[in-house]
Amino acid sequence: MRAWYLDLSSWEILGYSAVAAFVLQWIVGTVFLRLAQRTKTDLDQTIVKAIHLPVFLTLLFGGVYIALKRWDPAFTEVTLERATAIMITLAAFIWMRALRRVADAVCDALGRNADRFNWIQPQSVPLYEIVSSLMIIGAGVYVVLLAWEIDLTAWLASAGIIGIAVGFAARDTLANLFAGMFILADAPYKLGDFIILGGGERGQVTGIGIRSTRILTRDHIEITIPNSVIANSKIVNETGGPQKIRRVRVNVGVAYGSDIDLVRQILMDVARDAEYAAEDPPPSVRFKRFGDSSLDFELRVWVERPILSGRSIDQINTAIYKRFNAEGIEIPFPQRVVHMTGQ
Repeated sequence: MRAWYLDLSSWEILGYSAVAAFVLQWIVGTVFLRLAQRTKTDLDQTIVKAIHLPVFLTLLFGGVYIALKRWDPAFTEVTLERATAIMITLAAFIWMRALRRVADAVCDALGRNADRFNWIQPQSVPLYEIVSSLMIIGAGVYVVLLAWEIDLTAWLASAGIIGIAVGFAARDTLANLFAGMFILADAPYKLGDFIILGGGERGQVTGIGIRSTRILTRDHIEITIPNSVIANSKIVNETGGPQKIRRVRVNVGVAYGSDIDLVRQILMDVARDAEYAAEDPPPSVRFKRFGDSSLDFELRVWVERPILSGRSIDQINTAIYKRFNAEGIEIPFPQRVVHMTGQ
């Protein structure tokens, strides 16, 4: 079957391709954009605006390529190959720029809707943006090299040798780099969380980087920890649950013979009056054991934020001591009886 464009002159092909490119540009830039503006999200608008110019130029370059093949007198093979390589290079860079904008917009939209997508979190958006950019740029460069008929075998062999040398020379740096990527993707903690590491470090996460993580201790000392160390240690995230509240436990002992109902009532009153205690879940009291010198109780109170744990315990202990003194409830201390026998 004879192709339709073989009966057209080069100028006719150029004219038709230009008209088609402008019509498609109008459809994408007007019709599709208006439809995108009716949706609740601005993601589709960003995508339409990003591919607007690349679609137009791609169709126009296609017409130019067909016209060059039909030109009379015909172009030499070398000239046609060079012209084709130039157009492919321009199209590749234009599409790389557009696809990067689309990828960044998609990652940002997914990060803002993290409650619907468990595999991406706001703090991991930069990682996905970097990975997507590298993939797009790599694909674009690969297309350009193929367009100019550059043999990639030698380049790949050289890159492999250089990669091995760099890997041996920068093992620790690469370990921190990959660990940082996994931390950003897996999100065991996020900015503002209170974490406890296997080595005993505890503090609030103030920075998550590709190479290291920074935490601020209660003494306002910032600690920078390599990501490879964190990736290989146990992490306790005190604010990693669905709620920000945390339960604190206050242990107290009273003397044998004390009114345990009154003790329970006092502990509950103190918990309800505590400044930083959460109303829901409510506090609770447990009679734990018969100790050597005391009846041991445990008061369990939920506080609004982990950072308030220390202040809450201090406030509750102070209130318990004052109430016990006022009610005449004794807090015993260990006693030992020593019998001396003469020689």
